[in-house]
Amino acid sequence: MSTAAAGHHDHDDHDHGPAKGWTRWLYTTNHKDIGTLYLLFALVMFFIGGGMALIIRAELFQPGLQLVDPLFFNSMTTMHALVMIFGVVMPAFVGLANWMIPMMIGGPDMALPRLNNWSFWIMPFAFLLLLSTLFMEGGGPAGGWTLYAPLSLQGGNSFAFVIFSIHFMGISSVMGSINIVATIFNMRAPGMSLMQMPLFVWTWLITAYLLIAVIPVLAGAVTMLLTDRFFGTSFFNAAGGGDPVMYQHIFWFFGHPEVYILILPAFGIISSIIPTFARKPLFGYASMVYATASIAFLSFIVWAHHMFTVGMPLAGEMFFMFATMMISVPTGVKVFNWIATMWRGSMTFETPMLFAIGFLVMFTIGGLSGLMLAITPADIQYHDTYFVVAHFHYVLVPGAIYSIMAATYYWMPKWTGNMYDEKWGKIHFWVSTVFLNVLFFPMHFVGLAGMPRRIPDYNLQFADWNAVATIGAFGFGFSQLIFVWVIYKCIKGGEKATDEVWEGADGLEWTVPSPAPYHTFEKPPAQYS
Repeated sequence: MSTAAAGHHDHDDHDHGPAKGWTRWLYTTNHKDIGTLYLLFALVMFFIGGGMALIIRAELFQPGLQLVDPLFFNSMTTMHALVMIFGVVMPAFVGLANWMIPMMIGGPDMALPRLNNWSFWIMPFAFLLLLSTLFMEGGGPAGGWTLYAPLSLQGGNSFAFVIFSIHFMGISSVMGSINIVATIFNMRAPGMSLMQMPLFVWTWLITAYLLIAVIPVLAGAVTMLLTDRFFGTSFFNAAGGGDPVMYQHIFWFFGHPEVYILILPAFGIISSIIPTFARKPLFGYASMVYATASIAFLSFIVWAHHMFTVGMPLAGEMFFMFATMMISVPTGVKVFNWIATMWRGSMTFETPMLFAIGFLVMFTIGGLSGLMLAITPADIQYHDTYFVVAHFHYVLVPGAIYSIMAATYYWMPKWTGNMYDEKWGKIHFWVSTVFLNVLFFPMHFVGLAGMPRRIPDYNLQFADWNAVATIGAFGFGFSQLIFVWVIYKCIKGGEKATDEVWEGADGLEWTVPSPAPYHTFEKPPAQYS
């Protein structure tokens, strides 16, 4: 095929005409097709990971061991986390990046279209490998999503497949990130400076750098686990002169930036949605960019706050405590800027805005419990209790998951040309939000009362709140079927979307919630892809 045909076209198959049917999706290099594939993949994995969560909650509905073998329970807690982090949140954000970044910067496609196709198609095989371990001798991974040595080194030979699948996910993430960086630097419309990019583009640029920096660290850590398990090395084996705490340091040097990888694109989405429905430009654009960069920088020097109980020197504990508290400053800047954007705006409450406000309120609750966990002496009490589980679920579910849902409702009319069903969208929001709080809020109580996490059985005193949480879990899980129904209806048809779906402030083109160029236009030019 000629090199000309390999340029930015919908399809590569130009010698034989465009690919038809399922081959179109297999060979596509079109950023919109690949974005759609990522989003659909994330949706399927969302229900698989959610099913695992329901198994966990069903076992914890009452004290005693009733449904599953304890080892399988451990596999479920481990797999639920791996699937939700690497199979749902990250692919969904990459899908949104694929769809929206070229349109937001006025580029024709991603910079590396074929690499884009490859980074997507690695994912389904990585997760087939991961999920297949549940059917192998010895069962799936059972060391928690952190895979701490020496616990994760027990069990059957499925361990090698888990490590292999993590490498695949990492390769996919790194390639996707390189593509995003190349696209943002090389494909911007003439005259668009970095400080004129929409915030979603900024947050993804910074996220992509984080991914490129830390995924190789994870790869190194799990490769050392692999050689300890199968090749007789002793990186983390104390009997051979190794140190299990070293694994924790390496893992969390990846793991802490990773939690910001899971939330920064969400900040970009919320910064797009709130100005639209407040009908005001975003308050403090430059401070939002600097705050995002500060969060990313600080995320590299706080990792050991996950390890306050390992016996660090006092100086180390003090450093990590204050560094962790510092992260709350740029995060607070963002929250106050969003509130200032809404302040005295002409707000309306369509579904995307409801999810954005839900994000704001509940993400802040998660942030405040995170600040409690930053205090070293307090964390020694909270560590490995359900309080920690409550904290990170308040950050990740209303944070990452709600922002992905908000983005779906916000951009779906642009993707499909049809309006979604507003009534069902609002029902989805309210039912999800009620059950989400019924599910996760009681975990603060049992955690502060001392209930350990990752256990299949527990003391009778925790029974009532666990029953409440389990009811919340099933309610939240099944209410996501409404989401699928709304998406299905929107793709199939419905009211046609107008050119300007959300009546923006002064006709602001709704993909560009960034400041107008300083000298050329009164308002940002409309951009088409």
